[in-house]
Amino acid sequence: MSSQKIQSDITLEILLDKSGKYVGADYPHDLGFNGNGIKVAVIDTGVDYSHPDLFGFGPSGKVVGGYDFIENDDSPNDTNGHGTEVAGIIAANGSLKGIAPSAKILAYRVSDTGEGVSSDLIIKAIHRAVADGANVINISLGVNRTNERIDEAINYAVKKGIVIVTAAGNNGPDPSTIGSPGKDPNTITVGATYNNITSSLVATLQINGERLQVLPMAGIKPTSEPVVAEIVFGKYGRAEDLIGVDARGKILLVERGSDKKDELVYFSDKEKNASSAGAKAIIVYNNEQGIFLGELNHKLTGPDYESTIPAVSMSREDGLSLKNRIQNKTIGTLNAFYHPDFVSFFSSRGPVSPFYIKPNLVAPGVFVNATSINGNYNLTSGTSFAAPHVSGAVAILLQKNPELTPHEINSIISTTADPISDTYETPFPLEISGVGRLNITKAFNANLIITPYQVIFDLSPHIKTQTATLQLKTINHESPKVNVDFKLNGDAVNFEHFLDGNHLYITSNLVREIPSEYQGMITLDDGTTKHHIPVLVRVSTSSVDAVNDNGKLNFRVYSNDTWSYAKISVYNDDSNLVSTASITPTKSDPVLIHEIGQYWIEANVKDGNNTVNVYNTILVESSAKDQIDFSAIGIPQRQILIIFGIMAIIAAVGIIIKKK
Repeated sequence: MSSQKIQSDITLEILLDKSGKYVGADYPHDLGFNGNGIKVAVIDTGVDYSHPDLFGFGPSGKVVGGYDFIENDDSPNDTNGHGTEVAGIIAANGSLKGIAPSAKILAYRVSDTGEGVSSDLIIKAIHRAVADGANVINISLGVNRTNERIDEAINYAVKKGIVIVTAAGNNGPDPSTIGSPGKDPNTITVGATYNNITSSLVATLQINGERLQVLPMAGIKPTSEPVVAEIVFGKYGRAEDLIGVDARGKILLVERGSDKKDELVYFSDKEKNASSAGAKAIIVYNNEQGIFLGELNHKLTGPDYESTIPAVSMSREDGLSLKNRIQNKTIGTLNAFYHPDFVSFFSSRGPVSPFYIKPNLVAPGVFVNATSINGNYNLTSGTSFAAPHVSGAVAILLQKNPELTPHEINSIISTTADPISDTYETPFPLEISGVGRLNITKAFNANLIITPYQVIFDLSPHIKTQTATLQLKTINHESPKVNVDFKLNGDAVNFEHFLDGNHLYITSNLVREIPSEYQGMITLDDGTTKHHIPVLVRVSTSSVDAVNDNGKLNFRVYSNDTWSYAKISVYNDDSNLVSTASITPTKSDPVLIHEIGQYWIEANVKDGNNTVNVYNTILVESSAKDQIDFSAIGIPQRQILIIFGIMAIIAAVGIIIKKK
């Protein structure tokens, strides 16, 4: 994942360990838990093991092993810096302390640039990390698309008991931008928030109750109160552009760049000109598609320059729309304030699947101070640097409870995260922040393991109630006791629950038949820790159901009388396609299931001129191990009977000939 190097005049010493303290790493450190005895594999650009905070290669060093898949040798030294930054956040132990400073590092160099990474090398590194005895694998590189072979390697490592932590990617704010390995259901996928430093400013802009996305430019100060003013257009924000523009007491909207060839109009120039004209704030919209992060300070501003008004950036699309709107008097409300839990605009978003939620959680990934090559330190940003906060947390949990499985670790890390809200105090959607921001203190103190740690319901007028079963396991082996609370962003569904031993049954009931998607949280409080389970409720006009007959799944679609055809796809809980079938109102093809387990069902229902996608989940407890699913390879049942008949005749003739 590409990262952003952000130069700053802030003294680095002030920033040391800020993010670690913010996510609660000090608490286990004070109790002596710092990752001792745990090996974390870093699949990246290598590690500079000459750095004083990561010193030594071999059994007695910080980096106890690894391999260079670029040079094909046993010295995975970093010449780029990305892998050294990641490793330092996990386990630096010097001037900078990582999240798990006593953990050991296994370094696997699969890239010399941090970009354009070969999927083959990632796969080789995963298998090598398994062979080398890694407890945790951190992958802060990815391919930004689905790669089944990477996912297979991930699933292999998880089955071997290794926890996999992956960066979500830096392709936000667009949805569905998480690729492999972050999209794999068995990884802990981490997005990026801002950080607990004063540079963590966010901005908001509202016009007539509508929220427009803006980003604060680096170098501005927080607003002491909202800027409420009329918005006026000022071309490119040059002094000449503002002649005749009544900008006093207004918010000035200008375009990035210039209309003159080779002319440079810096953001700082636009801000100074706007301020001199009496503007209260300035909005700069992009001169190309998309949004951008601007920076006011540069080498030509000089040491005496300071911004005096808020300056924010906006996408070209929103900027042109706003330019048209302000031809009539338009009032805007602009804010810029400190919000360390704001999810970064670059952090990749889900959804990646209708059957599970990604990312799992978020962690600081903006303005993170980290070790770099040649004994240096970098202030850096990217989901690449959010993921190692979680890898360090996993190392601490495994030191405390080494018997925990990858899925149990994932449950603890995910459900103890703190839910976070946007700048308008609205909870972030699950596909942006997952459960919320990493909280190591809560994860360390947690006694409850919840499986599954996400809940999805699919309801319709035909299936108005569904029940999910959560298995509760306590680390201290006592009987679980929990108080349960529900929050959903809508009133179309209500919930009931009851606890029976180690099983918590959650029932959703449809009370308003309004097709939509609803999100929320189920909170389980055991008296020590509040666990949050994300809940997604889809309400549709149609439904699909499956009945298991000794491993033979038979399907039924419930829809309007006009539905004519449905394609059924069945996936296992590794998200691999098992088989497909086609059904109509009068004909149904079954699917044979050869292994017990949970399966996901997707139905693409043709209803008139529309196609409706509906989903369900089934637990198969008896399988068809000895049966062959010919439908999966496209052979109709009639042809199967003909083939078997011909084979029987051939066999009979062979016996007769043999007797003669």
